[in-house]
Amino acid sequence: MRQRTFPLMLFAAGFGTRMGALTQTRPKPLIPVAGRPLLDRALDLAGEAGAAPVVVNVHYLGAQIMDHLAPRAEVRISDESAEILETGGGLRTALPLLGQGPVMTLNPDVVWRGPNPLSLLAEAWEPERMDALLLVKDRAGLPGRRGNADFTLADGHISRATGEEGVVYLGAQILRPGGLADIPQRVFSLNLLWDRMIAAGRAFALIYPGDWCDVGSPEGLAEAETMLAPGPTA
Repeated sequence: MRQRTFPLMLFAAGFGTRMGALTQTRPKPLIPVAGRPLLDRALDLAGEAGAAPVVVNVHYLGAQIMDHLAPRAEVRISDESAEILETGGGLRTALPLLGQGPVMTLNPDVVWRGPNPLSLLAEAWEPERMDALLLVKDRAGLPGRRGNADFTLADGHISRATGEEGVVYLGAQILRPGGLADIPQRVFSLNLLWDRMIAAGRAFALIYPGDWCDVGSPEGLAEAETMLAPGPTA
């Protein structure tokens, strides 16, 4: 029987520098979009998908995030206040709180409109042939996205993209974290682990069928507000 629930890592430690003045005194995960903080939106998705345990890492203005989460006894904190560890180092440090099996990770600085991305990943996960399953969308016309594609997609497998043609990683995935133990750096990106999985033919992607927006800049925040605005009623 397939596993349908997973532990979840929420990456909330970043500086949010592209947000400019919006993150000078407030961490990006606490910026409201359509009246609700990004972090709470991510936690809503986790709750709907049955993710447990949920771990949130903190660094920049981390005390604000910890205070915000204090009423949520079910959420665990991975404190990176001494040193920000990036996604790979941060996930490895949080594994004692998450466990050693497959884990979900989610970036809270995006918004979704459509099916729950975590539930879609859980339903599509095939442990016999996958070490990673990333949620992606075609690069063309993607709201809030700047720059090139991340990957090309063929028969579900991903390879690195070299230009704008291809798909973009949306900030949600399931992956096996065991390979993190073999990476010598303390501070590193999950890209190092993905490259190993790609080379082994065990990195896959699933296309998200709904709407998505990156809230990494003031322009992205405005696009997200527009995307989430109620449409006209009949």
